[in-house]
Amino acid sequence: MTIGSAGEHTWRYRLWQHLCAAYGGPFTLVGPRETLRDPSTDAPTSYAYADPDFPRAHLAGWGEGWCHMAPLIGDAVRSCRADVLLVSLGLIDLGFYTDAEQTADNVRAFVAEARAARPRIRTAVLPVIRNIRVEADPTFADQVAHFNELLAKTAADLDDPASPLLLVPPPPSYDFHTDTYDGTHPNESGEHKIAAAFAEALWREWDLGGPYEEA
Repeated sequence: MTIGSAGEHTWRYRLWQHLCAAYGGPFTLVGPRETLRDPSTDAPTSYAYADPDFPRAHLAGWGEGWCHMAPLIGDAVRSCRADVLLVSLGLIDLGFYTDAEQTADNVRAFVAEARAARPRIRTAVLPVIRNIRVEADPTFADQVAHFNELLAKTAADLDDPASPLLLVPPPPSYDFHTDTYDGTHPNESGEHKIAAAFAEALWREWDLGGPYEEA
């Protein structure tokens, strides 16, 4: 949902557009990766962004979640000198790798590694946005709801004035029937709604940027 596929803008691009207009200071997107998923090979090897002229660095991965990112985040923060982490993870964990409790443990490991690399890092975390699988799999739906409860508790437990951990309110009107192209991955409207969720949280909580307006 964050890395995107060939030919897409990604919500990262939508947020970058917003910050270019709303944020008065210098900024850039950072991360050790730049690619999109190539649907023809199902591998993250494409550079075919819908608009290639934006800072496309990131740490997203196709099929990667908290369990994959926790071991990587420390080195990424250290090497890229990140100040703010924008995190949208968990759906793939709950779908294939870990249950809600295990996923919450990986959230704690992720935050610990990020802070070890940069003690004053700020982290904004989006809860899991439900996908089409919740309609056919009640157990999965329950795990998503349970994890989001644990994520809220974890964010409250780990929040620190020196290294804030912000739980981003999910986009209220997001609907996987209309805001995705396949029941999971965001289309244009979905990209804007995810970007808006982060943008509004950054503005309201940390005074970064301003109200989100679609470019």
